[in-house]
Amino acid sequence: MTRTPTRDDRFSFGLWTVGWQARDPFGDATRAPLDPVESVHRLADLGAYGVTFHDDDLVPFGAAEPEREGRIKAFREALDATGLVVPMMTTNLFTHPMFKDGAFTSNERGVRRYAIRKVMRNLDLAAELGATTYVFWGGREGAETDSAKDVRAALDRYREAVDVLASYVLERGYAIRFALEPKPNEPRGDILLPTVGSALAFISSLEHADMVGVNPEVGHEQMAGMNFVHSIAQALWHHKLFHIDLNGQRGPKYDQDLVFGHGDLLSAFFLVDLLENGGPGGAPAYDGPRHFDYKPLRTEDTAGVWVSAASNMATYLLLKERAAAFRADPEVVAALAESQVGELATPTLSPGESASDLLSDRGSFEEFDVGRAAAHGYGFARLDQLAVEHVLGAR
Repeated sequence: MTRTPTRDDRFSFGLWTVGWQARDPFGDATRAPLDPVESVHRLADLGAYGVTFHDDDLVPFGAAEPEREGRIKAFREALDATGLVVPMMTTNLFTHPMFKDGAFTSNERGVRRYAIRKVMRNLDLAAELGATTYVFWGGREGAETDSAKDVRAALDRYREAVDVLASYVLERGYAIRFALEPKPNEPRGDILLPTVGSALAFISSLEHADMVGVNPEVGHEQMAGMNFVHSIAQALWHHKLFHIDLNGQRGPKYDQDLVFGHGDLLSAFFLVDLLENGGPGGAPAYDGPRHFDYKPLRTEDTAGVWVSAASNMATYLLLKERAAAFRADPEVVAALAESQVGELATPTLSPGESASDLLSDRGSFEEFDVGRAAAHGYGFARLDQLAVEHVLGAR
């Protein structure tokens, strides 16, 4: 297996990732601004296939129309020259001070109307550039104090905005579907739709729920103390994994946005195994972009930015290689069988069996050997050790 990324790997990066100037709440920027056109060319040289962006990443907020058109034209020319695509776009509804109390859920009606119009304008651009997924991250949709936000009314307004925008896409005939990106906190004290599970529940209430899925991010879900692999598995189970953001995180703290795998490495391994081998018959379970939403360390210069970008792809490919070896290892196959992992796919009731039939089966209760079941070991410790050895390259 090659460890050199190709377009077939479908690796993509946001302009806000490699273009992060490393400004944080306690310090000024350590890097100069990066031209989006240069980012496109450098990412193409590294083997990426796609680039994504918020509207304000490409065109500064409030720019006059001639400047907007010029920046979009230069960006499109870079895409044409490199062959990179724009698989996903999103709107910045969190940086400008007007969004300090949210965008879709701001207490001020005028702000909510402006936010919807801002997204509409950029959905038009997304369609022009061929993006098929549009992400909504509600970074300011929340509160710091429970007295300041009627959460039920906020969810009504959130739903209203997504419904209006979905109708807009359908009316225009755009081949675009939406993906909600959960996060528990930061920058707001508490953000609405904090986890994959809450986002999935919200989606079920939408008018056009079929065209709305999720865009989970490693760090965001782990900030909430959730198991990211489990969250992705549930999103896949619901057929709602429309996009995914990969990065690294070390526990439930602030959003670190480390290089993918440079946090919980074992979780990253099982995530790659799920995405690449978790479908029927061991086929990939997810066919969308492998998108990296990370930030180059603040300590790095511009050269270090591109080293870190390449590191995301290299780590993913290494873990993909290790996962393939894990699945092909005869000892792993035997350990999986001993642990009865595959047996879980067998329905608990036989075909055509009813609840009454189950009640009449004495072997399932009255005569079931509970002592044997209690004493039976599943061998999970050995199975997990085999995974660790594969991750470490010891097998």
